Amino acid sequence: MQVVLATHNAHKVVELRQILGDGLGGIELVAYRGPEPVEDGETFAANALIKARAAFESTGLTSIADDSGISVDVLDGAPGIHSARYSGTRDDAVNVTLLLRNLVDATNRAAHFTCAAALVDADGEHVETRTWVGSILAEPVGVGGFGYDPIFKPNGFSVSAGELRAEEKNQFSHRAQAFRALLPVLRARVNLAL
Repeated sequence: MQVVLATHNAHKVVELRQILGDGLGGIELVAYRGPEPVEDGETFAANALIKARAAFESTGLTSIADDSGISVDVLDGAPGIHSARYSGTRDDAVNVTLLLRNLVDATNRAAHFTCAAALVDADGEHVETRTWVGSILAEPVGVGGFGYDPIFKPNGFSVSAGELRAEEKNQFSHRAQAFRALLPVLRARVNLAL
């Protein structure tokens, strides 16, 4: 049974296969090749649904998608849903630099990643949202992960998300939590035994 992961990012397909592993059973995750929708929702859940709906409408296959970002308490939750384009570009390094500049005098550096994982098929829509709580470091540390990982130190860890091995990150991250919560719904929808 093929399920479309509504992303043009091949890295995300690989990462999600690693996160869900044997839980996928007979589900084959395939990348979405159709047009990218305009993500103009006001929440992570709304944007995840926009992507999943577009993939379902284009392919007719059960489709899943996610939207995620980082929210910083002292910045009233910014960059939030605008994380990928926080600096006006999609350049991770420029986004990270801007965020650190905006926090240069901040003593409260509490932050969290949020991921909304959405499923759309002929039977309807379902969304699971999870967070990964931590704080923002003064400078990037580590070369793993992507996006804001090198400046995010998850609570309970002594290193940044950029220093975690992929297996560690895939056990605890917001994306891992959200898609693991979505997995039983996905399996039920494609009529696989739980």
